[in-house]
Amino acid sequence: MTVLPGQAAAVDDAAAAPADPLVLAASWLPSVEDGPGPTMTLSTVGLDGYPSARTVLLSRFDGHRLHFHTDRRSRKVAELAALPRAAVTLVWPEAAQQLVVVGDVAPVTDAEARAAYVARTRYLQVLAWVNDHEAAADTPARRRELWAAFEHERVGADLEPPATWAGYAVTPVRMLFWRGATDAASNRLAYERHDDGSWSQESWPG
Repeated sequence: MTVLPGQAAAVDDAAAAPADPLVLAASWLPSVEDGPGPTMTLSTVGLDGYPSARTVLLSRFDGHRLHFHTDRRSRKVAELAALPRAAVTLVWPEAAQQLVVVGDVAPVTDAEARAAYVARTRYLQVLAWVNDHEAAADTPARRRELWAAFEHERVGADLEPPATWAGYAVTPVRMLFWRGATDAASNRLAYERHDDGSWSQESWPG
């Protein structure tokens, strides 16, 4: 059973926090059985050297990596091909919690990508088929027509992922857990992975 963010392990006592941040992350993030998770901000390095950020869906947290999916023709895919590193930021305002993960990015397997597509809502499945640059440049009315035509042709049919569907996973090298407070200063618990796979942790001001 997933622990809701508001019930998740606190980070205000570093001595009581787990040595492995992935254990702490598992108490903050949905489990694989829960399906797709919340939205998160994915930040990459643009081809022009400037930061590039956008909101994507956390497809799953498998206990080791954070998965997301996108269109192979997208800007983020070109940026990750040039430099396969990224940061993702998840925020739970109602729980005064934030998780920032920095890590290395690699494509997921075809089976993982297909499983993520099947778990998407019908709307998001269709979106993966029709959301391209040509449609984006068209009028709102024309976009609705294209959507309706696609659905009419495939009414009642299960959809397979389009050839443009691409999945990636972030393997953390740094993780930063922030927890707010109303009766004390907020604080952050920072973890960093070493070459031998072990983690160090340090408390930072909020």
